[in-house]
Amino acid sequence: MADLSRPIHVRWSDVDPNFHLRHSCYYDMAAQLRVEALDTYGVTLKAMQEGGFGPILFREECVFKREIRYADRITLDMKLSRLRKDHARWSFRHAFIRDDGTLCAVLSVDGAWMDIRLRKLAPPPAIADEAMAALPRTDDFEWLP
Repeated sequence: MADLSRPIHVRWSDVDPNFHLRHSCYYDMAAQLRVEALDTYGVTLKAMQEGGFGPILFREECVFKREIRYADRITLDMKLSRLRKDHARWSFRHAFIRDDGTLCAVLSVDGAWMDIRLRKLAPPPAIADEAMAALPRTDDFEWLP
C-alpha cells in the first residue's frame, strides 16, 4: 500500500493577510495529493488521457479547526471514506495535521469517474478500478448504494 501522507510546505504566497494558510490552498494541496496518490497506483495523467477517463468532483468541503501558519510543520493525508461497489463514485477525506498531533482541517471530496469521450459518468477502466480497491480507507469507511 502506498504512503498517502505528505509533508506540507507552506510558502509565503500561501499566507493570507491574517498570516495563516489561505483557504484555497487547502483545496489545491489536497487535489495535488490525490493526483500523486493515483499516479502511485498507475493512474497517471497519461493513462487517463489514453484511456479516455478522468475524475470529476461533485462536492468539496473543508472544515477548518485550527490555524495553519507559515512556520507550522503539517502533514496531509488522504483516505477513501466511501466507495460504490463498481468504484464509479467515491469520497476521499483529507486531514491536515500539525506535527504536535493537532488536527487543523478536514477536507472531504465526493466525486466520480467520467468517460471523457462520451461526457458521461462511467465505472472506471481496470487500472483505476484496481487503484480504488487498493487505496487505504477511513475507520468509518462505508459502501455507497
